[in-house]
Amino acid sequence: MCVLGVNTKREGNTVRDTGIMLVSADFNTIPEQYAKNAPEDARVDGVPCVSLPFYIDHLNPAAKYLHWEFSDPDSIPVCGFEWIHWTMANLPVAALMFDPSDAHALQIPPDFSRRVTAMIPEAVQGRNSQASPLYGQDQQNLQLVAHYTGPQPPDKDHGYVLQIWGTTSPIEGLKPGFWLNEMLHGLEHSQVVDGGGITLIGKC
Repeated sequence: MCVLGVNTKREGNTVRDTGIMLVSADFNTIPEQYAKNAPEDARVDGVPCVSLPFYIDHLNPAAKYLHWEFSDPDSIPVCGFEWIHWTMANLPVAALMFDPSDAHALQIPPDFSRRVTAMIPEAVQGRNSQASPLYGQDQQNLQLVAHYTGPQPPDKDHGYVLQIWGTTSPIEGLKPGFWLNEMLHGLEHSQVVDGGGITLIGKC
């Protein structure tokens, strides 16, 4: 995928980019509290809902807003499409906690998906694949269909791709519950100045 000068593409289970952003996590395998074996108090309608933490380093200073997609390419043989687990758009970089004494520049804390609306109302989350009409979920339950949902691979371990873009301004027209394609089209018309990603393993 090439979006206005920042070239990002997927090859196998890796994400390659020409941006300077570095995306990392404290784990390679997604811990169970964010995934298939999450406790009952970390679920919505039986689906894991506590979002995983990660770091963003070396972000281009020109990037003022962050947008991301967390999805499962390995779901394609299982359900016929790439399962969307989480989308976020228009997150102001200035609203994120920055500690100059910390080793990481920007931290996305655990459970950010459920907390971000109260903390940073201008950020918006899009629909995940629980919103697919194939699954018959309550479309009004935005806590389920427009927030993070954790990995639950049914057949084997899957590789989950977190792809992040940085832009100079917010994507216009996105409202809570947007679809991923709307965000991607918005990125095509935005000044994308950085990008990066990471692949994490979700245990079956």
